[in-house]
Formats: sequence, structure tokens, C-alpha cells
Amino acid sequence: MEKWESTPLIRFFGGKNLLYILGVLLFIGLNLFIYSQVSFIFLPIVAFFETIALSVIFTVVVYYLLRPIIGLLEKVRIKRVWGILITLAIVAGLITLIIFLIIPFLERQLISLVEELPDYLMELAYSIDQWLRNSIFADYYYNLFEDLGGTLDQISNNLSTYVGNTVEGLTTFITTLTNVIIALLTLPFILFYLLKDGEKFPNMILKVFPPKLRPELSNVFKGIDHQLSAYIQGQIIVSFCIGIMMYIGFLIIGLDYALLLAAIASVTSVVPYLGPVIAITPALIIAIVTSPFMLVKLAIVWTVVQLLEGKFISPQIMGKRLHIHPVTIIFVLLTAGHVFGILGIIVAIPGYAIIKVVVVYMFIWFKRRFNKFAAPDNQYNETD
Repeated sequence: MEKWESTPLIRFFGGKNLLYILGVLLFIGLNLFIYSQVSFIFLPIVAFFETIALSVIFTVVVYYLLRPIIGLLEKVRIKRVWGILITLAIVAGLITLIIFLIIPFLERQLISLVEELPDYLMELAYSIDQWLRNSIFADYYYNLFEDLGGTLDQISNNLSTYVGNTVEGLTTFITTLTNVIIALLTLPFILFYLLKDGEKFPNMILKVFPPKLRPELSNVFKGIDHQLSAYIQGQIIVSFCIGIMMYIGFLIIGLDYALLLAAIASVTSVVPYLGPVIAITPALIIAIVTSPFMLVKLAIVWTVVQLLEGKFISPQIMGKRLHIHPVTIIFVLLTAGHVFGILGIIVAIPGYAIIKVVVVYMFIWFKRRFNKFAAPDNQYNETD
């Protein structure tokens, strides 16, 4: 027995405390099983969090963007409340200016693009059709038409199902739009109190826990705060830089709807890796229809922007503070999108960063508590 307990693996997991750990894991598993059987009890709580989730996300993003400004105003001896009011007034003025100057121009470009999009798609389809008919894939292409009749019959037979899905999708869209409007209307009020008392919030939570746990939990909150601020502030700045570079590049090559396409690229770049793929799609359609040479110029502009962003802008602004491997980011985005939809894609990376902080701190605490040969002062430095 003593020989079994003296092996490095068993000592790493706590030695004699291994059975205790297994018992705790079994207890957690039983609790999860019981909760899964009575999950209907928590439906009101889930509905509550779904209702406030969008407002909280918007507020947290704006909070981390404005917090450095509030800090600077406090350094020049402006009271925090007045600093918040001044900052919110300036932001409201900038939003109003954007609405009256930029939004109408973007609206005109968007309406024009929507009107001309069928023509673009028809020309694109015709070009692809001509290429396939004269390529090595011609036989497969002609065989595709033979199966098209059966497919159309299936579509007509399942028309009622498609209509039902369309109505359901429209209802979901209206619900989502309503939630977004409510979130935007409540954002200023929640933001004001968060900017005013947000620094006190972790201390209020710490008072609930025993005094011995408060120093460790304080480090956890600091790590989470560091991760969120690093990601949100850095990603917004990077996305803005991408939008500016894309707009300049589109103007140089003479691509139609330059401002609208650059704005789409800037917004979608908030989502790493998947965002640029979504952003390039409308630009590709317009470039292909315009001319083959325009497609080459678009490829050059896109390559230059991605190189500048990947080699210079992101390393300087984001640094390596998140310590998340690109493959991990892709898997997290795909999983979150499949489970939670668009909202999951937006919050996937910061959510993963928060979970990573908590797990790493729990692992350090676990080693201090059970692993007798661990270093006593093993601090968390991954997010520094």
C-alpha cells in the first residue's frame, strides 16, 4: 500500500488524499445528474440570464473601452461622476455625428448594393457556368442537372416545411432584434453605474467568502479583469485599423462600395479567423463580376492587410497576453457557434479566457493543497 502511494503519479494527485478527491468528483457527478433530471426548475433563471445577457455584453464591452478615459480624467482631478457624465456626453455626440454623416452614406451604398446584388449573382453564376462547361469537370456538371429535377420535386413536396421554417426564422429574427433594441436602450443606465461602482464590485463579492480565500479569489478577479480588458480593448483597436486599411486599399484599386465593404470587414474582424472569411465574401463577388484583374488587385490588398495586421498591428496592440493557440481559437469558435449561435461566437474567446484563468488558479490551489512536492510560491503568470 505504501509503495503504491509513493509513486510520483499518485503523489502528484495527493497521495492519501486521492480517495478524497475521487469522492468529491463522484459527488459533483451525482449533483450534475440530479440537476439534469430537474432542469425545468431552473428555466426561469435561464430565461432571466438570456434576457440580460445581451445588455451585459454590450455594457461590459463599452465599460472596458471607457474605463481608461475615466481613469485619465480622475488623474487630472475631475471627480469620477463628472468624468463619467463628460465621457458619456462626448460618446453620445460622436454617435450622433456618425449617424448624421456616415450612416446615410452607408445606407445609400447598402441599398444600391442590395438592388444590384441579383445582377452580380447572375453574372457570377453565368461565369461559373461557362467555366464548368469548358473544364475537366464538365461531365460531373452535366450529371448534376439530371439530379436537379428530383431535387426540385422534393422541394415542392416539402414546401410547407420550408414555409414553416421561414416563419420560425422570421420570428426568431424579430425576437433578436427586439432584444438588441432593449439592450441598447438600457446600456447608458447600466453603464453609468458600472463605471461609477465597477471597481467596488469584486470587493463586494469577496466579502461573501471566508477571509482565508479572499487573497486567492482577488488574484482570480484581477486575472479575469486583465484578460477581458486586454481582449476587448485590443480587438476593437485592431478591427478599427483593419477597417481603415481596407477602405484605403479599396479606394486605391477602385472597388465599388469601398466604405460599405470596409465597414463590414471592420465589424466582422471582431471575430478572429472566421470574421475575415465572412468579410471577404461580398468583396469577392463584386471583384469577380467586375473583372479578373480586379480580383487580382483585391487579393493583393487583402494579403497586404492581413500581413500588416498579423505581423505588426496585432502583436503591438494585443501582444501575447491571451496565450491562446490559433487552433484552440478555431475550435472554441466553432463549438460556441454550434451550441450558442452568433452570440456564442462573439463571446467565445473572452469566455474561454475567463475559464482558463479560473482553471489555472484552481490547478495552482490544488497543487498547493495536495501536492507536497510542488513549489510553495508558484504564482500565476500566464496572463501577465
